[in-house]
Amino acid sequence: MAVERLSDLEVRLTTPVTDEDVSELKIGDHVLVCGTIYTARDAAHNRMVQTLDAGGQLPIDLKGQLIYYTGPTPARPGHASGAIGPTTSMRMDPFTPRLLAEGLKACMGKGNRGLEVQAALKQYHAVYLMAVGGAGAMLSQFIKKIEVIAYEDLGTESLKRVEVEDFPAVVMDDCEGRDLLNEGRKQWRDTEKLGSYKPSEKIIVAQG
Repeated sequence: MAVERLSDLEVRLTTPVTDEDVSELKIGDHVLVCGTIYTARDAAHNRMVQTLDAGGQLPIDLKGQLIYYTGPTPARPGHASGAIGPTTSMRMDPFTPRLLAEGLKACMGKGNRGLEVQAALKQYHAVYLMAVGGAGAMLSQFIKKIEVIAYEDLGTESLKRVEVEDFPAVVMDDCEGRDLLNEGRKQWRDTEKLGSYKPSEKIIVAQG
């Protein structure tokens, strides 16, 4: 099992990701990602979907993989990576269901996802993780190695293979169709009229 639960709120997820791993992840969980992940933004996503639609073969096998929406900056001497903060995830929404259908099991970025992607995550038994926005320099400390593997002409948006260790994120959408932001809003609606709104611990942690 590639999921190790460290506490009620924290898990360590080691790639590649299986269906069983995905089932263990619940909204609000703090996730420490380890192993190999891939980075791609909208230009690379568009190219991958075009390749699939044309009957071509992708440069990577997406089955069990995690894609992080980012375009890392060049590394300083002695460092594996420059700043590697998350890109707004909704930019990838037009492409995500197609890649999930190819076996992608997790994606990571910032912000919420559209309803179509939320439905696709449930349909294909996958999860969406949210990384810390505005902290790209800090996140670089969790990067062990980066290499360009495809679409080099896209520059920072090229498809890269990245080795990470305890890269921090939060489960925003799980495979049961639950969305952390929607759950927070629902909890507020259900209790606000009583004047006793108390966010759950998981929602407090995710927003803090």
